[in-house]
Amino acid sequence: MNPGQILRKIRQEQGMTLVTLAKHASLDPGNLSRIERGELNIGFNLLEKLSSVLHISPIVFFDKDSSYRNSSLESKEFIQNFRLSAKFINQFNNKTFVIALGGEVFDENQFKAIAYDINLLYSMNINIILVHGIRPQIDNKLRGTIKEAALVRNIRVTKKEMINDIVEVNGSIKTNIEATLSSGILDSPLLNSNIKVSSGNFITARPIGVIDGIDMEFTGQIRKIDTNAIIDKLINKEIVTISPLGYSPMGDIFNLSYEQTAAHVAQAVKAEKLIYYINTNGILNIRGELIPELTTSKAKQLIDNIEDPGRAPFISYHVLNIMKSSLYAIKNKIEKVHLINRNVDGSIIEEIFTDRGSGTVLTEHSLQDIRPATIKDINQIINIIGPLEKEGILIDRASKNIDKEIDSFYVIEHDHNIIGTVALHHYKDIIEIACFAIHDKYKNLGYGKKLLKFCEQTALAKKIKNLFILTTQSEHWFIENNFKLSNKKIMPDERKKTYTSERNSKYFTKRL
Repeated sequence: MNPGQILRKIRQEQGMTLVTLAKHASLDPGNLSRIERGELNIGFNLLEKLSSVLHISPIVFFDKDSSYRNSSLESKEFIQNFRLSAKFINQFNNKTFVIALGGEVFDENQFKAIAYDINLLYSMNINIILVHGIRPQIDNKLRGTIKEAALVRNIRVTKKEMINDIVEVNGSIKTNIEATLSSGILDSPLLNSNIKVSSGNFITARPIGVIDGIDMEFTGQIRKIDTNAIIDKLINKEIVTISPLGYSPMGDIFNLSYEQTAAHVAQAVKAEKLIYYINTNGILNIRGELIPELTTSKAKQLIDNIEDPGRAPFISYHVLNIMKSSLYAIKNKIEKVHLINRNVDGSIIEEIFTDRGSGTVLTEHSLQDIRPATIKDINQIINIIGPLEKEGILIDRASKNIDKEIDSFYVIEHDHNIIGTVALHHYKDIIEIACFAIHDKYKNLGYGKKLLKFCEQTALAKKIKNLFILTTQSEHWFIENNFKLSNKKIMPDERKKTYTSERNSKYFTKRL
């Protein structure tokens, strides 16, 4: 459809005549008719006027699918997501985020999109500290020269003759950051604002010393951070940029790891969050699947495996450095460290302002909890199982029935939000798994298996080794989890009394 045809479709769907629309838009009806027939082009100013009259977004006219209804659904989804993000906006007001970027972001021209998101966070009154790396730029600068340095345990040996090159590269990256953040990025929330970006010699460093018998020379480690100076700039509403360089009281310059620098800075300023941009969606398991959450104990196990590529093929040494730095930050009271994909536009917004997130979050303790349901949980339980009832996947359960059976229900929480539920009904020597449901946004992330494992552990704790479930549409998932199709005749007699034969549910059992 061309814009004129889309206009006609929307007008007709809203029950508006051509004459009425022309009158409200101060147009000649004949010209409007020619526009709808595609004989007259529509300027953007006119599109804006027509959109205002029809209460739609001008973007509808540029929709590749030319589908007003699809755009309307997308608009509703945006509104719903924006409403849900309100709790995060309030939660992070005047909090401090430390954001760490590797040098690859600048080599691949990704910083402009990230700067847009940083501007958005800044406009929400979030304090921003940006720590950047320069590793690939140093590699390019020194490649093929006599200055090219060796790596020891994936750490660069920094020789004295390299320092001038490192300072030059760092200055170029820092200037790029300041220029991009200070410029009026088109459509940025801070397009016409006077954003302040500042940096300084915040870090005192010393030599890292000798590793495996090799003097690392001017490769350094952090000795002290001028926390007060950083906080003063944040209070002054400046975005603080920190380079991976440290200085000694004697005037020496040391090359630092940006990953460790970010973690130490986050610790010093007591940041709400530490966020690393990496090359994948987060930490991936041995099958290449995203691990949405990692506790410190599991992260340590992964680090032990990284030396063996067969055991951790999807984790690079670069991510190893980030994971080690993340563990340091968590050990030093940073509640959450987020690893997000630098190749995905807006990944930081999705990670921070949605319940599901977009990457991997590292925490001291699991964000997930399974507990008995209470009366206060009834509305959230209904919200989760309601759509499945409408589709006929679960039998109808009015709120009064859940109220009566609440002692049989359990809920699974993620970061204090209920994302799934299950009811366990006890019979003589068998337990029924009923109302088993995970919220749509959290499906295929492993929460179903965790909830099932909880059911099995609960049964074993009660010395019951048999489970059963009645299902009409989820049989494959339960078969994959070792349930077997069984004869309904062996169903407990008490359950047969309430069984609805019209649903023709299949009866699956599992022996633990």
